[in-house]
Amino acid sequence: MELTDAQLREEICAIGEKVWRSGMVAANDGNISFRCDDGTVLCTPTGVSKGALSPRAICRVDPEGNTLEEFDGCKVSSEVKVHLRLYREAQHVRAVVHAHPPYATAFAIGGETIISKMMPENIIAMPVIPVAPYATPSTYELADNIAPFVNDYPCCLMEMHGALAWADTLLGAYQVMERLEYTAKLTAITRQLGLVRELDEAEIQKLIAMRPQYGF
Repeated sequence: MELTDAQLREEICAIGEKVWRSGMVAANDGNISFRCDDGTVLCTPTGVSKGALSPRAICRVDPEGNTLEEFDGCKVSSEVKVHLRLYREAQHVRAVVHAHPPYATAFAIGGETIISKMMPENIIAMPVIPVAPYATPSTYELADNIAPFVNDYPCCLMEMHGALAWADTLLGAYQVMERLEYTAKLTAITRQLGLVRELDEAEIQKLIAMRPQYGF
């Protein structure tokens, strides 16, 4: 059963605070959205810290991006068009989180795909974190560059920009972002320590075979 409008707005605020408290955004960066059963999309406004959201600050747009609800001077983020494109591409996606987690963003600046074979959890949930080619933020070109990844991956880096995560729930999208950043951080630390190690291929294949039981 879908949460009520009031509950969804509260959850978006709670996810925004998680993103902010975890240091994945600075100032007013990042955005969060959720696609409701009626096809409309609740989204965070522009120019508001994700740690200072209120339910009335959350905006609503239709599937084409036309504004349906804005309260108390809050305006729809121009980056919502990227979220809307992902919703059109993949019916299973209900929530999108965009942030600038430091380690993941460092890899995005480097334009480097993260391939992690160090931990069982990554082989099962997130073995590859691809990079969408750079395009100016808030443009349809950026949306076009990200769209090819939505059905095959739970997230991607955005070259020279940050990261984007998606799932069927708001908490799920946040947790994808959290795992993305954790993976990027571990990759950076192990490289710094000179500990470049991977699970052997036989174990990797065992873990890949386990993916369906975890919903991947």
